[in-house]
Amino acid sequence: MALQVSGAGFSPLSCWRRRAATTRAVSSGSVTTKREEGEKVKLGGSDLKVTKLGIGAWSWGDTTYWNDFQWDVRKVKAAKAAFNASIDGGITFFDTAEVYGAGILGAVNSETLLGRFIKERQEKEPVEVAVATKFAALPWRLGRGSVLSALKDSLARLGLSSVELYQLHWPGIWGNEGRYIDGLGDAVEQGLVKAVGVSNYSEKRLRDAYNQLKKRGIPLASNQVNYSLIYRTPEENGVKATCDELGVTLIAYSPIAQGALTGKYTPENPPTGPRGRIYTPEFLQKLQPLITRIKEIGQNYGKTPTQVVLNWLIAQDNIVPIPGAKNAEQATEFLGALGWRLTEQEIEEMRLIASKIKPVIGFPVEKL
Repeated sequence: MALQVSGAGFSPLSCWRRRAATTRAVSSGSVTTKREEGEKVKLGGSDLKVTKLGIGAWSWGDTTYWNDFQWDVRKVKAAKAAFNASIDGGITFFDTAEVYGAGILGAVNSETLLGRFIKERQEKEPVEVAVATKFAALPWRLGRGSVLSALKDSLARLGLSSVELYQLHWPGIWGNEGRYIDGLGDAVEQGLVKAVGVSNYSEKRLRDAYNQLKKRGIPLASNQVNYSLIYRTPEENGVKATCDELGVTLIAYSPIAQGALTGKYTPENPPTGPRGRIYTPEFLQKLQPLITRIKEIGQNYGKTPTQVVLNWLIAQDNIVPIPGAKNAEQATEFLGALGWRLTEQEIEEMRLIASKIKPVIGFPVEKL
């Protein structure tokens, strides 16, 4: 059921292809309308529709990866502003997880923050918000009942009676994976979620999960994986092709490579914290030819590098990117990735340049 105290997807975007020849002239210097930004698409074979672009809430409440061991009132206000700017622009799909900001070094749970932002916004006006959260496949969680138990805890933190999308955050171990998939099916049948998905799933695991749910008449809506212009492993390991074959939507996390593709960072100005150990000055030096070309393409459309690399994903169909927004300025910039489309030639040109750069892994779970 769509969250409302009103409610909250992916259809092919082939109609955009017919407009590709005129996109450059139309989009350059233009302002994307809220209606265009809020256009929704279906998630896989489910009935759930979400906006073409979502917002990731991994950084909200975090104190270990994103926020340099500090989460304070100022950052809460900035995250809330990001939420409101997204809603104002027509983006209503938000992705969180029970482990984001979960009780480490003064962190605040991301689900709790998102639930608070939704409630405070709804007190002013009815809005539609589609919430996606995730089950952590921790080793001590045994059986299908653990999925429902964790989901109910997530709902309590969010202050909701149901969510639109519930996902397994990573594959289970010790033979529990199939039980977890059963738990997802139970959640659908009990009306606690509208659709279910997985995350960080390989081709084989994706097929197994799809077939297991199919036997119960439940579609697998999505597979959330690390996917960006410089991390194209889903193209290389069969995951993207399998998603397309099965009609499962690929939700792309870290779609701007945790900021590396925005042009903000240079060899002289690398990111701080854990990201600085991933996106090193040496790597950023190799990245510069790609960044330069992204900027050139963006200038032709009147778009920023961030908007170009997000559109690179959106324009390929069956992909919903979920960049993380720490503040209103970032959320507003993300909106500019919608309402226009790169040409096929530009998509392939950027892929070719990026293929000369060895990809980096932004988070250990991606190896699963």
